[in-house]
Amino acid sequence: MEQRILSSHRRTGGDFEDPVKVPVSVLLREVTKRYGSVTAVESISFQVRRGEVAGLLGTNGAGKTTLLKMMSTWLAPTTGRIEIEGRDVQREPLSVRRMLGYLPEHTALYEVMRVDRFLTFVGKLRGLHTSELAARTAWVVEKCGLREILDKRIHECSKGNRQRIGLAAALIHNPRVLLLDEPTHGLDPLQVAAFLDLVLELRRGRTVIFSSHILSELLAVSDRLLIINRGRLAADTTIPELKEAARDAGRELDQAILELIRSEGKTR
Repeated sequence: MEQRILSSHRRTGGDFEDPVKVPVSVLLREVTKRYGSVTAVESISFQVRRGEVAGLLGTNGAGKTTLLKMMSTWLAPTTGRIEIEGRDVQREPLSVRRMLGYLPEHTALYEVMRVDRFLTFVGKLRGLHTSELAARTAWVVEKCGLREILDKRIHECSKGNRQRIGLAAALIHNPRVLLLDEPTHGLDPLQVAAFLDLVLELRRGRTVIFSSHILSELLAVSDRLLIINRGRLAADTTIPELKEAARDAGRELDQAILELIRSEGKTR
């Protein structure tokens, strides 16, 4: 089964096959991150095309957050190359940041500010003005369900609402690439369902990378799964490929995925 869990977009001869001819939005080549003697991410390569939702799946400590931080320019890779919409994250970090929306695992918010003023502040930082700022603010308020809390100070909001405020801030400039690190953390079941619906809507015209250790959420929205274990890429597979391989091997889907999570990069 392990040999079948390989994406049709896998690397061959140092380059990536692109049978669908859809533009590559996110590209990683042999990316490694070390902290002294500790290797957090080791030789990871994959690509995500525009319009795809890629689910980044792994246990806590697998390296998902480190990967997202490197993609977002927060961290520099020790070795390897990352490109966002054709731009190198180390050579053109400011250009990359303009195209990115990033919701980190621990959302940074100015908690003394009112929600509406915070969104205006973030929009202006992103270069939005007048009518464009008003339109984008109205859009994120509606999509993230913030209308009833706009006049509250952020520290007065629940954990779930603060998470939605962080998502609104990540979306306000209409980014081409959206990086989401454990985005449903703190949301109640209804909020999770609404968020997953929003992810499906957001994929139109942009790329979404959604990190989670909750398999059901990723299966609900992802076109492909990137399974990370101990800093290595254990599998890069589309959902249909994964289901077919599990069925052929006579395994339940969740059992097949658990085997891949434990595989320590054997299918790369």
